This record gives sequence, structure tokens and C-alpha cells, in this order.
Amino acid sequence: MRILHTMLRVGDLDKSINFYVNRLGMNLIRRKDYPHGKFTLAFVGYGSEKNNAVIELTHNWGKLSYEKGTGYGHIALGVKDIYEICKDLEDNGCNVTTKPKTMKNSKTLLAFVEDPDGYKIELIERD
Repeated sequence: MRILHTMLRVGDLDKSINFYVNRLGMNLIRRKDYPHGKFTLAFVGYGSEKNNAVIELTHNWGKLSYEKGTGYGHIALGVKDIYEICKDLEDNGCNVTTKPKTMKNSKTLLAFVEDPDGYKIELIERD
């Protein structure tokens, strides 16, 4: 397993991209609008997603700010067999909050589990 990305909710996407790219020296790796869900995703990082963990900046259209504590989204981990891992997690008392499923409008197979403090961890099946 490896960390894929950490998601942060942002109120002003352009301002956030400017900070990560122009202040912290990251690269804007990709950006995509999702009109059906009324949100935009931008991925920033120091290298390609293939070999590096990156930050996913999520802008929910019409939402300008978040209270401290609600800005955290999830940490994503790439896994080889999502069904086996979820079964093992549940067998060991973990709370799998979203069973493996294909993401709407995508072929991505994902699931979510909570850590002991209730932080969400997204599991994404990878080859």
C-alpha cells in the first residue's frame, strides 16, 4: 500500500492553487470540473501521481469557506484487492463505512474506512 493523495476542501480554488504552486513550489498536475456534482478537483504535488503522493484540492461550487475541522476530507491509499482488504478490516473490528463500489461516472473501484478517531481513509483499487 501507499498514500495516493490527501484531499482538502477549499473556498477559492484559484487562490489555493496559487499558494501551492507559486508559494510552495508544487506543480498543478491536473484540474477537472464535475458539473453533475457541482465541484472542481485540482491535484498539486512535487511529482507525478504515478510515483508520488499529492494533494487534491476540492472546490464545491458556491461554498466559500469551511469551519476549522470540516476542511479535512480523506487520505487515499492504493490497494491491490479492495474486497479482501475490506473483509480483513471488518474481520478485525474496523468500521468500513462504504463497501467497495464503482464511483459514479467512472470505473474507479473504491471503499472508505474510518480510523479510530473517525478520520476517513479512502481505499482505491489499483493494479
